[in-house]
Amino acid sequence: MAKTRTIGVRSLRTNMQKILNEARKDNVHFVIMRFGEPIAHLVPVKPRRRRTMEELEADIAEARRQYARGEWYTTEEVRQMLGMPKSGTRRPRGAH
Repeated sequence: MAKTRTIGVRSLRTNMQKILNEARKDNVHFVIMRFGEPIAHLVPVKPRRRRTMEELEADIAEARRQYARGEWYTTEEVRQMLGMPKSGTRRPRGAH
């Protein structure tokens, strides 16, 4: 279970690296206070599980089987599915 601590904004600024390490390493949740009022929560992000080499190899093998069965998309099909313009289509300058 996570521990919860309160810290002030100044303490956060001064000791940010130490606080971030403590949050991650010890699963500590921090409530950031300013003038005695809570203004933010700092919580550690759960580390992503790294995939094993066996999982990666299995995914590659499955992708090869799908390709052999003809289960693949062209670049244009993917662009269409994502609602993107056809390749080679120019966007107006500054449009994103």
